[in-house]
Amino acid sequence: MASLRYVAIGDSFTEGVGDELPDGRVRGWADLVAQGWADASGQPVQYANFAIRGKLVQPIVEQQLEPALALKPTHLSFNGGGNDMLRPRTSVARVVDAFTHVLNRCDEEGVTLILLSGANPSAQLPLSRVIQRRGDLLSAAVTAKFADRTDIVRAFNWPDRELSSPPYWSEDRLHMNSRGHHRVAARVLTALGLEPPAGWWSLPPLPPAAARGTAYYWEHVGPWVQRRLTGTSSGDGREPKHGEWFDMVPSAD
Repeated sequence: MASLRYVAIGDSFTEGVGDELPDGRVRGWADLVAQGWADASGQPVQYANFAIRGKLVQPIVEQQLEPALALKPTHLSFNGGGNDMLRPRTSVARVVDAFTHVLNRCDEEGVTLILLSGANPSAQLPLSRVIQRRGDLLSAAVTAKFADRTDIVRAFNWPDRELSSPPYWSEDRLHMNSRGHHRVAARVLTALGLEPPAGWWSLPPLPPAAARGTAYYWEHVGPWVQRRLTGTSSGDGREPKHGEWFDMVPSAD
């Protein structure tokens, strides 16, 4: 068994939505971290990813945490609450409680927790001030809750103002594009004490998103509202892309 065993749990942020490969598969920052970790350490990393788009924080914890821990990882990354913040009457305290439960279970299993905050999409979204305020509250609450836990690996993306700017976001304005996912991966690798490829912090800008004006609302906002009205999720029926260990080997020179 590889000495480094990394498992990720979460929602679309961790699944990698927005960083689509030519064959239609999503990659994302967690895949990039696993590869960058193998490259930087010069040894294989066992990697699994249970994240599924559209999940609220409680289903992430209830459905993903124990299967992830059953794999006996050395490290587990967790982010959640982004979808909760888009809904009215969300309790920040309940989201923080979910973070606390994940940390407690990692402590019990001897697993190092990699704690992330999501990137901030609010500047380009409808109801931007509301989303900004809720995200600020959640970010501050999580930071304060775990301030004395110096053993936690922290990769906080919400305060990154450059990452909040449009060139790092996909057409739907809610998910980061490949450029954004690379920047997050660089932050995680740095938090792990590793040197990420220098270009990952700011890849060359991608072509601007196509959907503007009413086209944006028709293509992206409308379907999101429809899912809220029908109680469905973009992740319904989806399985984790790496529900078992996947060997990430160092890249060939």
